Amino acid sequence: MTETTPEDNKMPLLDHLIELRRRLMWSMVALLVTFSISIYFAPEIFAFLSAPLREILTRYPDAKLIYTKLYEAFFAEIKIGFYAGAFLAFPMFAWQIYKFMAPGLYKHEQKAFLPFLLATPILFFAGGAMVYFFIMPMAWDFFASFQSANSVGASLHAKVEEYLSLSIRLIFAFGIAFQLPVALTLLAKAGIVSAAGLAKKRKYAVVVVFIAAAVLTPPDVISQVGLAVPLLILYEVSIVLARMMEKKRAQRDAEADAETGGTGPEAE
Repeated sequence: MTETTPEDNKMPLLDHLIELRRRLMWSMVALLVTFSISIYFAPEIFAFLSAPLREILTRYPDAKLIYTKLYEAFFAEIKIGFYAGAFLAFPMFAWQIYKFMAPGLYKHEQKAFLPFLLATPILFFAGGAMVYFFIMPMAWDFFASFQSANSVGASLHAKVEEYLSLSIRLIFAFGIAFQLPVALTLLAKAGIVSAAGLAKKRKYAVVVVFIAAAVLTPPDVISQVGLAVPLLILYEVSIVLARMMEKKRAQRDAEADAETGGTGPEAE
């Protein structure tokens, strides 16, 4: 039985656009469903997101989590519903991207792509979990500590909208940044980068990672180092995975050469 090739699945441009629309529609349906569920549980989700801050504020009697606009609480729930829905629908988005790309891949390429598809949401959730359980408590404690240290006696009144925006930004920044091994390993698989090249550019990667951490996180050392260190570890993991990819490719090429040699002029 011959393997199906990408040429067998060639479609006219219009069919590609129709397929793209179908994948986008499935993604929108998934987002709509998760948005509806998330907005129903928005108070519980906000209670979960604000738990690290509320726990720290108990040590400061005058500190509060407040909203100052009449419509702020309403739009906060809408924002929670949208971003929590996007967070939950992320695996579905990744699956629809795969289904759109799959017809253009060989069968063995589709199988090779599946582990990356599974790793994408796992790494995304791992990044979000690291923010919530490690970065947030340390960062919020660092910021709140200035309340007792300031000389004017001002107390902390954190706005719901600002806190929510900062928390969501951190969660998505870490979730997306944790996709580094997937992106670099896919580039290595495609032959665009190599393990030797990644190792050689390690010092430049350190600089880029710390610049990215400074841009994506609040202006405190805890958050910046908390993002930079895992990214550097993931960069090293990417080099190891790229080496494994190159070994497998070299082994496959050697086997192909051996088969070609066995049916070459000598066999005649």
